[in-house]
Amino acid sequence: MSVDLFGTLPDGRTVDRITIAAGDMEAAVLTWGATVQDLRVGDQRVVLGADHLDTYLGDLLYAGAIVGRFANRIGNARFSLGSKTYHTDANFRDRHSLHGGKGGTGELLWTLAEHGADFARLRLVLPDGDMGFPGEMTVDATYRIEAPATLRVDITAQSTKATPCSFAHHGYFVLDDSGDILGHQLQIEADHYLPVDADLIPTGQIAPVAQTDFDFRRARPVGGADYDHNFCLRGKATALRDVARLTSGTGGLSLTVATVEPGLQVYDGAHLGGATGHAGGRLRSNAGLALETQAWPDSPNRPEFPPCILQPGETYKTETHYRFERS
Repeated sequence: MSVDLFGTLPDGRTVDRITIAAGDMEAAVLTWGATVQDLRVGDQRVVLGADHLDTYLGDLLYAGAIVGRFANRIGNARFSLGSKTYHTDANFRDRHSLHGGKGGTGELLWTLAEHGADFARLRLVLPDGDMGFPGEMTVDATYRIEAPATLRVDITAQSTKATPCSFAHHGYFVLDDSGDILGHQLQIEADHYLPVDADLIPTGQIAPVAQTDFDFRRARPVGGADYDHNFCLRGKATALRDVARLTSGTGGLSLTVATVEPGLQVYDGAHLGGATGHAGGRLRSNAGLALETQAWPDSPNRPEFPPCILQPGETYKTETHYRFERS
């Protein structure tokens, strides 16, 4: 385990890089955005990232970060709790909120609270009213490597007022050196998904995946169908269960995702083309696949969706495991 300087923000604050390892896995975590900057299984790099901080402020915004306080989108950048309507930061197409607004947790400097050879715990305190959300919120995100090759992500939060709360790890996974994930095989434990409108806001429909491009109940290639959608996961939310499996198109390495969350946002990385990755390499479109475990998008405005409101005195807890295996 080591802690080293990674870079300096425009305002002069420094960003650290924490390296942790166990078994066959090593990870590097930044205090900027609580970002997984590098993740390796043996000699295979399995996430997209960059070697310079500037890239995380631009082309690779959110890549590997913990996003929140409400991951994904809130339609029309507003929601109501009781008789009060809250207006959140409209950082997506100037109309909607994405990942907590332009000052969401993926774009803030966290504090390294505790660390050891195989784990790092980072902390962030969000002020009451930050990005329009009610309540002062304290968030802890812990990355832990469990041998032989599992990255475990635990996030807890408390708030002084009732508030929407959903955090997600926004890593882009790629399991071989082919340059994109279109040939990777994907399987998802979901019978339904959420259709979206032209602004990628859920329409409210909960649609069957059967006979659509969203049917991943059996493993098949990711392909190129502009995926940026929530899959409604089988099983009881709050129960840790396997929900997805991604396998390299060339064979040899697979990733199983287990979570306690009700939703899995699958984003195929279509916008990544031209971004600068590790060692200065230029990424292709679809260079990595985001598998974000979280509450359903726009659920603060959809009472029929699974609940997402954290009450004062309660503790939000989420747990996701990314388990890698060689065939």
